[in-house]
Amino acid sequence: MPSEIELVREMLATARTNTTEEQSIEEMRAGMIASTAPMQPSEKVALGAGELGGVRAQTLTPETVDGDRTLLYFHGGGYVLGAPETHTGMVSHIAEAMRATTWSMDYRLAPEDPFPAAIEDGVAAYAALLETGVSPDKIIIGGDSAGGGTSVGTALKARDDGLPMPAGLALLSPWVNLACDGWSYTARAEADPMVTDAGIKRMAGIYLNGADAMHPYASPVHADLTDLPPMLIQVGPDELLLSDSVTLAERAGAGQVGVTLEIWPQMFHVFQALYPFMSDSRKAIARIGEWAAERTG
Repeated sequence: MPSEIELVREMLATARTNTTEEQSIEEMRAGMIASTAPMQPSEKVALGAGELGGVRAQTLTPETVDGDRTLLYFHGGGYVLGAPETHTGMVSHIAEAMRATTWSMDYRLAPEDPFPAAIEDGVAAYAALLETGVSPDKIIIGGDSAGGGTSVGTALKARDDGLPMPAGLALLSPWVNLACDGWSYTARAEADPMVTDAGIKRMAGIYLNGADAMHPYASPVHADLTDLPPMLIQVGPDELLLSDSVTLAERAGAGQVGVTLEIWPQMFHVFQALYPFMSDSRKAIARIGEWAAERTG
């Protein structure tokens, strides 16, 4: 009998035939909506709507919230696709595991709003969250893929703007090198069942729109990470973006930033999103909750 991971890989291999380099932006966006629709949210999390800093948000409130613990979340989708609603399922389970009031942000996307729009929205949302009275030591900023990059870029700009740092950054397969030149972009090209080299480079071009791929807010692997909060990075060894996570961890350590890098065997890009099908996905989400509790008390 095939294992959980074998069944999921077969499913993803079928979906991967429609790669992002062959589709229009409208087709890619519709595809993400369709592919995430079956991922049901936790029944123990109430969904609502809100706004932070002029940015629309989906609110997710678990039945059990630990005080003022708050998650500010940025969805993935290559800075071109996605919305809070495409990630409701996974984020609701993360919110439940963290026991955190959660704001999932609908930050602006390219090509309509290229770099640095996502970072500007991220900082506006974080500043507005602080203005509500939530202490920064109760806030975790997190995200997956491009949302992970947005999380680190937001923290960098917030630091540069003189804002207090949150308690931590929870990063799921973060895309933090828009030059797309890390060693894994070649070494893991065949192993990754979700992301293609041509597809990710197309997304980078759309988002950057001529901006420098080495800009620290676009590619935090090239940033001075000094004074950023501790990071939890979860990544799979079989993903194109593995080197992004490894290099980010190295840069964080060089900047005296505490970092926990978890490389989950046999896993791939944002494997946590497959929580209905894989026990390791659910374990990883539970681990995020444990780490958040450690960071926020």
